[in-house]
Amino acid sequence: MRLFKFLSVGCLSLISLASHAETVNGLYQVFEPVSNQTPEERNQATLRALDTLVLRLTGDAKAAQNPSLAAVRKDPQQIILQYGYDAGPPESLKVDFDPASTDRALRSAGLSLWSANRPSILGWWLNDSVEGSSLVGDGQASAAPLRRAAQHRGLALHLPLADLSEQIVATAPNLEGTDPAPLQAASERYAADALLAVHAKEEGGQWHGTWRLWLGDQREQGTAQGADPAALADAVMLAASQRLAPRFVAKPGLASEQLLEVQGMNLERYAALSRLLEPFAGQLQRVDADRVLYRVNGSADQLKAQLALAKLQEVPAGEAPAPAPQTPPAVDGAAPVAAPAPAPTANLRFRW
Repeated sequence: MRLFKFLSVGCLSLISLASHAETVNGLYQVFEPVSNQTPEERNQATLRALDTLVLRLTGDAKAAQNPSLAAVRKDPQQIILQYGYDAGPPESLKVDFDPASTDRALRSAGLSLWSANRPSILGWWLNDSVEGSSLVGDGQASAAPLRRAAQHRGLALHLPLADLSEQIVATAPNLEGTDPAPLQAASERYAADALLAVHAKEEGGQWHGTWRLWLGDQREQGTAQGADPAALADAVMLAASQRLAPRFVAKPGLASEQLLEVQGMNLERYAALSRLLEPFAGQLQRVDADRVLYRVNGSADQLKAQLALAKLQEVPAGEAPAPAPQTPPAVDGAAPVAAPAPAPTANLRFRW
């Protein structure tokens, strides 16, 4: 039981496994722009912040209107820790929601939550304006609206350096094309889970964007618009979050109990796996050397998508399962040793 020795160290929270998925911080802190600091504007901004939070945590655009949340919408203060104002720009009401009471309220309403462990996204964003065409890079001022929008929608966004080699690749045809190969080759240095390609144009005082999203075998695309770059960025990030969430959030009534075996475990990997399985109420059932067995609640597809964030590989169906524990031989004069209970068979098997 080598893994049990690892667990006895008691320092799981101090160790993290390097993987492409990220823990998105600040999920329960929402900034909502305001035009003034009057009580009426504050109340309206608080409701908008609640709607933003519910959408951020569930990925469901209709969740905030769930009748079971009526009491919370009537009195949001019951799940708010504090609020204040941020000078911006833009000037915003900053609302800090209490994670425990918020999660409890949403789960009581029958809503499933998207965990803070989310895919890292590399954003290739090309702006076309009257001043010319430019690729948004990590250290540029034009990156600020994209970062704010990603935080607002609960996404782990990264931007490329936008050096000369990347500017050559991030052209309008490549960003709007159906073949991600050119961008994937340029993205290898960043090791992100997903690619988001956006071609934004300023036309007639409005901003319009064509976007494409690639995550594994998932391909999404769409268009968005906004009054300015910040509004367009928020619209694109909202669309991206709504396309990603169904892959990771188990809808009520669709989840089922699964037995998950993971091979190649050690202390670091146990800590990472525990975080990955939080949305699925993972319960450790058995430890056998470097193999663990979990009982989880969710659909097989969503579990596979979540595990893929940590680059776990599914064990082929034809590969032999873990050997059953053997009964130690009886010693002369000693009572016979009872045979260990047979291990339940996992219907999902992965390895590091």
